[in-house]
Amino acid sequence: MIRSMTGFARREHVADFGTLVWELRTVNHRYLETSLRLPEEFRSLEAELRALLSARVRRGKLDATLQYRPAQGGHAALELNGELLDQLVLRLQEVTARARSRIGELARVTPVELMRWPGVLCEPEREVAPLLSTAKSLLVEALDALTAMRASEGERIAAMLTSRCQQIVDLTAVVAARLPEVRLRAGARLKERVAGLASELNHERLEQEIALLVTRMDVDEEIDRLRSHVEEVGKALTADEPSGRRLDFLMQEFNREANTLSSKSQDVETTRAAVDMKVLIEQMREQVQNIE
Repeated sequence: MIRSMTGFARREHVADFGTLVWELRTVNHRYLETSLRLPEEFRSLEAELRALLSARVRRGKLDATLQYRPAQGGHAALELNGELLDQLVLRLQEVTARARSRIGELARVTPVELMRWPGVLCEPEREVAPLLSTAKSLLVEALDALTAMRASEGERIAAMLTSRCQQIVDLTAVVAARLPEVRLRAGARLKERVAGLASELNHERLEQEIALLVTRMDVDEEIDRLRSHVEEVGKALTADEPSGRRLDFLMQEFNREANTLSSKSQDVETTRAAVDMKVLIEQMREQVQNIE
């Protein structure tokens, strides 16, 4: 089943450690381009998270953002590194004793200045395993929601493509039904024109010219190819793998056959059918650009 390249999903989880929020956005793109934004606490997961994303999204521009809001009061508690503080005071006393005889009494060092020393005050280490595990699980949930949205949009596009393909089949049937009459009329017109040019006619040469004209007007091959392309579209719509690029190629082939049909046409109804086909093909092409 085909999927659209456009989608959005948001999943939020609240726990003792705080709140995690994943936001996923996808839009059209020729290839897969992933932009992943993570808080510093989750950098160790980046490779694993990218693998999860690429396994579920095969084509399109994907923006994935993880937000982390710690629980209130989660950063209020501070730990004092007593060992570092003791070493710092000891070294300060040594420096003061050595320098006093040379430069006199040193300015006093206040406790606040001591606490400013890097590492004296620090936050207690948090247990990160539950945080990382929850982030991965929440991403899977967000990807499920994103996939469901893209699949739903894909179903709508598939229904539209199927409808347009059926209309093309109907138009080819109209063209095919008119072929015998078009050929007879073309041959009759040619005979009338030739009859007015000379009294003596080379009938064998005339028959050859008529045969050549009919061959130039023959659109059986174009009709067969159009029907074949319709069958290929049906196969692509039910394929398990992404079919956007294949469908894009088929739209080019559809347009080529419709143009050839129009250029060969010697009949108003056939020309009108070719124009209608090109309108349908353009409508399909616009939708195909959004298929993964």
